Amino acid sequence: MLKKYQNNRFLILYIAPFVIGAITVLSFEPFNFILINFIVLPIFFFLICYINKRSKTIYRKKPYKKNLFIFGLVFGYGFYLSNISWITNSLTFDDNFKILIPFALILIPLFLSLFLAFIILLIGPYLKFDLPSLLIFSGSLALSDYLRSKILTGFPWNLWAYSTTWANEIFQILNKIGLHSYNLLIITFFTLPVIIFFNINFIKKITYLSLASFIILSTYIFGNYEINKNKQTLKNSNKFFVKVISPNFDLTYGLANEDILKRFKSLIRYSDPDKNRETLFIWPEGVFSGYNYNEIIIFKDLISKNFSEKHRIIFGSNRLDPKTGLPYNSLLLVNNDFEIIQSYNKRKLVPFGEFLPFEHLLNKFGLKKITEGHGSFLKGKNDNNLLLGELNILPLICYEIIFTDLIQKSSNDTNLIINISEDGWFGNSKGPNQHFAKSIFRAVENNTYLLRSANQGVSAIIDNKGNIIRQLNRNEAGNIELEVPLIKSNKVKNDLIFFILLITYLLIFQLYKKKNV
Repeated sequence: MLKKYQNNRFLILYIAPFVIGAITVLSFEPFNFILINFIVLPIFFFLICYINKRSKTIYRKKPYKKNLFIFGLVFGYGFYLSNISWITNSLTFDDNFKILIPFALILIPLFLSLFLAFIILLIGPYLKFDLPSLLIFSGSLALSDYLRSKILTGFPWNLWAYSTTWANEIFQILNKIGLHSYNLLIITFFTLPVIIFFNINFIKKITYLSLASFIILSTYIFGNYEINKNKQTLKNSNKFFVKVISPNFDLTYGLANEDILKRFKSLIRYSDPDKNRETLFIWPEGVFSGYNYNEIIIFKDLISKNFSEKHRIIFGSNRLDPKTGLPYNSLLLVNNDFEIIQSYNKRKLVPFGEFLPFEHLLNKFGLKKITEGHGSFLKGKNDNNLLLGELNILPLICYEIIFTDLIQKSSNDTNLIINISEDGWFGNSKGPNQHFAKSIFRAVENNTYLLRSANQGVSAIIDNKGNIIRQLNRNEAGNIELEVPLIKSNKVKNDLIFFILLITYLLIFQLYKKKNV
């Protein structure tokens, strides 16, 4: 019976990869069943080797390498479909976009799957049941993740590393080696159980698995040491009082001035300002849906009556470029007179959400960006931090939090990260949980506190070691406050370590291959 299933080409090339790719969603937030990856990746590796072995027999009617490409593509499609299907929720806010939901469910995961399909096509013919093959397999998957994080606008969502969000001690090495290096090591560990199928003696199998366990244990001990050592650092750090506000507003188009007034009053109530205490208030992105700063400035008296000279507010708002009249998606730092002290324009815009690729062409078919308004947002170019007294703030808007390169390129004097977001676009899906998980990694990478204010998402104060100090859950309104320690950035500035590891894996594979020719 088992042999019958093994000889079923449709099952091996289509059903099996799709299923094992799709169930990986359970290893990420909000599920965190990480053991699934210790099953999925070994099966993935095993089936590639199996296809290599059997392609000249049961699959001989199809070109050999085409089998590998199909297998990688279908696995990737299952992976991305299950992990990012929440993106279609953003198409439900405008009736004109609902017709695109089936296309989004098919084309976006299919495009992302190509990164994996071409990698499997490239390395598949060389994989065998041996350790060098395991290394080249792990390195290639990590390279696939790296490429999709960089090519075009990049989309580094749910790298395998993000399934370890709960393992605080383990991912402390992020700050020393960077995200992509950590992702490479995690993929390697996930794949290790496939060793049981290797044609080597039992002693070697135990030795490999014991060595891997020792490395994981050492990483845990290192992380635990870093977390404990950090307690003394926090005691000796300067502190600044902050309040993070989550208003839980509905994501609604076409608000009237009366609606904006109600929102201002709600934000003030949740802020609950103490006029005698120096405070930085953080409101989320999208609280003034569709309105730009010049339109909401009419409410400045409401701010000046409730906030004092000791107060500063950070919030998200559209801001028009004085030359073109086109909008930026901006983070604004204002005083109690609602005057802009400093601002930041979003650099990583969401394709179709904030700008329309091939806009002049697609406009002719009646398409526009998903967010309110017709013209695409302008891309910000200024990467300077916001400076407020002793605060040196790295601002990140919405899904900019998923891009590790924004951390790498930030100022070494950064001592606080602020992320504002509108997670109402994700609806009741798993999207807000996955989005929040990325924030934890950015705090550890930069070794600074991270403050996150998200409307209809998870708002939190995260320390420099990834511990959640305060939190407001999804769809929860209110504020969280803390005397935040200001810890200067300490981070890996590039992906050099990742490429050194990748080249090392490749050299081991090549040396073994030449030795066994």
